[in-house]
Amino acid sequence: MTEIIDFFQFILNSEAILNQGGLWLVTLIVYVETGWFFGFFLPGDYLLFLAGLFCATTLEIPIALMFGCIFGAAVLGNFSGYFFGKTVGGRFLQRRDTWYFKKSYVENTKKFFMKYGGKALIIGRFLPIIRTFSPLFAGIAQMKLGIFSLYNVLGGLLWSSVLVFGGYYLGVSFPGIIDYVHYIILFFLTVTTFTVIRSYLRLRKEAKSKKTIENS
Repeated sequence: MTEIIDFFQFILNSEAILNQGGLWLVTLIVYVETGWFFGFFLPGDYLLFLAGLFCATTLEIPIALMFGCIFGAAVLGNFSGYFFGKTVGGRFLQRRDTWYFKKSYVENTKKFFMKYGGKALIIGRFLPIIRTFSPLFAGIAQMKLGIFSLYNVLGGLLWSSVLVFGGYYLGVSFPGIIDYVHYIILFFLTVTTFTVIRSYLRLRKEAKSKKTIENS
């Protein structure tokens, strides 16, 4: 049991992932977090930002290689989620709640996807949980592969470039910021949590309004 707890503590520690796991582990985490429903809890935005920051300060990994691997993993992750949703999505939605799967995650993502359509694949890249489940719903909705591919690549490119290069150039300009990594993580967690809650409440309000109109 102690080994399992230690593993989860490590996998949620972006600084440890970058320093000990290196490029291959970052790539794997991005792939799982962006395409497989059980990876929704993995670090996303701040992992990418710190990957760029560490490339500029402590990691001996070229920023172009780091970006290429993260971008590729983000695109492949979404393709995995898409094909999973397209093949077994209907049965997947019948699952009961578990510690790693909540129907509320699915419901909120469904509302988000129905509202924004293909754009959800781009906007949702910057939203935890939504980012993980959006490609699944694209597959369930039988979105055409060509259209999905376009939104997938554009979303992956925007998400990875903004965060990875944003962290890199901040590290180049202010190398001493590496000593404040924990504050950066806290900042990202605060912003993403606020954004997710706000999106959830807005979608819930819109759903209630729509239901009221239909019943009147």
